[in-house]
Amino acid sequence: MSESTTERKIIRWGNQVFEYFHFLGLFVIGASIVWASWVEVLAIIEHGGPSIKDVLLLFIYLELGAMVGIYFQTKRLPTRYLIYIAITALTRVLAVDAKTMEDRHLIAVTAAILILAVAVLVLRIGSSRFNERDPIEK
Repeated sequence: MSESTTERKIIRWGNQVFEYFHFLGLFVIGASIVWASWVEVLAIIEHGGPSIKDVLLLFIYLELGAMVGIYFQTKRLPTRYLIYIAITALTRVLAVDAKTMEDRHLIAVTAAILILAVAVLVLRIGSSRFNERDPIEK
């Protein structure tokens, strides 16, 4: 069955609406990341200086911003960036709460970081082995 001209126009219009909504959503997410990071910077200035948890939180914002930027450029969501964000968040938990954590929680968080690091390695090896172009490396 062939599509009529009207059906093709509706599909094309729907795709364009989706693209505009998609870009608007990415812009809102990007603007929110910038806003949240500046709120954090202003709080750091108000405290008189950064702590390690503040610096690691800024790294999380930086990674989120980079992920949105890469998605804008390539239309692909790099899974590795999500894993990097998770590793940074878990590192922040370790840095902030390590003194008050029970040994089993400390080991669990450390093991989770190791598992995520191995996952990044597997993704890198898999993408290079199967000749998938990495959107981060141009």
